[in-house]
Amino acid sequence: MDKKEEVKEIPFYYEKHEDYLLNLDKTEERDAIGYYTNDHLRIPGGYWCIGALHLLNTTKDLKDKEMITFLKSCSTPSGGFGANLLQDPSMTSTHYVVLLFSLYKVIWNKETSEIEKIAQYVSHLQDKKTGSFKGDDWGEVDLRFMYCAVSSLKLLNQLSCFDVDKACEFILKCCNPDGAFGGVPGAESHAAYTFCAVGALAILNKLHLIDLDKLGQWLVKRQTTEGGFNGRPEKLPDVCYSWWILSALYMIKRDHWCNKDALKEFILKCQDEEGGISDRQGNQVDVFHTFFGIAALSLICLLYTSDAADERSSVDLGGRRIIKKT
Repeated sequence: MDKKEEVKEIPFYYEKHEDYLLNLDKTEERDAIGYYTNDHLRIPGGYWCIGALHLLNTTKDLKDKEMITFLKSCSTPSGGFGANLLQDPSMTSTHYVVLLFSLYKVIWNKETSEIEKIAQYVSHLQDKKTGSFKGDDWGEVDLRFMYCAVSSLKLLNQLSCFDVDKACEFILKCCNPDGAFGGVPGAESHAAYTFCAVGALAILNKLHLIDLDKLGQWLVKRQTTEGGFNGRPEKLPDVCYSWWILSALYMIKRDHWCNKDALKEFILKCQDEEGGISDRQGNQVDVFHTFFGIAALSLICLLYTSDAADERSSVDLGGRRIIKKT
């Protein structure tokens, strides 16, 4: 009888991903149209890059002082931050800055009330009647901004500066009969908005307000035959949902309901051997999907162990072995 061939596990290209991330800011194409069309993504892109490097346990060449100086230069008199120099402040950009300051362990200046100014900016964007949060002073509302607000204020230890009960009321109005959440009341359930709702409720210790089993069933149904998750029924799987859905399942303690091995294989297949992760296999890599792919793998494999791998160029992701410590 013929012996079955052993299926070789796909490696995780640690060193290649590290190189890809560390070289993102070294483009010389300053006149290229892509450089300017991505102008509004300087701070979000910075977070995706720095966040991924932290997950890889890489601390070299992070340009701490340079990055902190740049972030502070994006501040505005309102207390909020723009996505780049000379841009208007927004909830999402401010959230990314707070996240980056946390990663860099920035010591806040109490004399200039930096924390209070940021918290005031975030809290003033809450609608006192509905409890929702706007994305900026121009008024767009959805659950993304709710999560950004709650997360930012939690990190700043300022949760007392907004109406928590009204915020929860708005979140619950976005819940659909299937147990998941749309961006606004009456909107179709979507995995990214569902993550925002679950994340905000988890931070506020309010998860008991929703049907966790019904929500868990909707989330696990997002896993496709390819192993990856989609954001809505009948859509293609995408690496970014690996994080949004798996982390939501962890928050509601239903992560054992999905097939993590199949999800891991889907993410690993979306790697480029030269570094970076794409939305799905064969597509162009980008920093956004690289970050969320690595973040999802960090949940699946429980991150760092001292005996992570024997090879420098790739890391064995079997069991609980993942990214190598240096």
